[in-house]
Amino acid sequence: MKIHFLGIGKMGLPMAMHLAGAGHALTVNDPSEGRLELAIAQGLTVVKDGAAGIGAADVVFSSLPNDSALLAVGVTVAGSARSGTVFVDTSTVSPSASAKVALQLAVQGIEYVRVAVSGNNKMAEDAQLTVLASGPRSAYTRVLPLLEALGPNHFYLGDAEQARLMKLVVNLMIAQTSAMLAEALTLGQKGGLEWQDMWKVLTVSAVASPIVKAKAMQLENRDFTPTFTVVQMIKDLDLILDEAVAHSMTLRQTAMTQALMHSAVNQGFGQDDYASIIQVLEREVGLGPAIKDRFD
Repeated sequence: MKIHFLGIGKMGLPMAMHLAGAGHALTVNDPSEGRLELAIAQGLTVVKDGAAGIGAADVVFSSLPNDSALLAVGVTVAGSARSGTVFVDTSTVSPSASAKVALQLAVQGIEYVRVAVSGNNKMAEDAQLTVLASGPRSAYTRVLPLLEALGPNHFYLGDAEQARLMKLVVNLMIAQTSAMLAEALTLGQKGGLEWQDMWKVLTVSAVASPIVKAKAMQLENRDFTPTFTVVQMIKDLDLILDEAVAHSMTLRQTAMTQALMHSAVNQGFGQDDYASIIQVLEREVGLGPAIKDRFD
């Protein structure tokens, strides 16, 4: 199958590599010369003319940073893809922006599968993403063998924007887990519990979810290297809170977590892992320097 992949960032590049590794004829393009150089180094075929790549493809994939990028790419795909092409977008975007793209593509006879992937770049590299999909069932069935190259778990959720909303639901819980950990770990430290002892207990307790265990592996030695940055989480929380407004809801806890994320940016943690809100609370109660000294 001929595939063109738009957007080969930290998530897009490993996904594209898995598709190429499955034996498909794949071309890629990206606005960043640095990302294109990485793609070439990995043996992928780069085309500078994205429209030509789209026009030659049976399936077009994209992995994009935000609503604006998806809307722009949607126009390009609608103007360049052949009727009958399937467009698979894997970005985390708002349901409303995705719905606008769906209307543009339908006019041109292009089928649109919304795919939200749950997992970080390491999981993308290991082909361990959870794939959430929605759109026309026939188009989903057609591209399912391709999606199986991205990870072992696949969920078809409906014929429209359900995958977009499900991704926001998942990310809401991920963000709230970081807030829960921030308060719990800070309370424990103030009461005299050792940081590493708390992680050992938490990972075998009733709250030992996969995300808590993953964070334990990263944070036990206070490694805040980003799997997903504070700034990226703010973007997703904006989408979540906007969606709540669209459904006449108030997400009070989520709004408080968003405020913590903004505090993290103000304190210089914006490009660190989103779990850096732990450090925000530590600073508020006077723990920050002492903790840092113990692990330096």
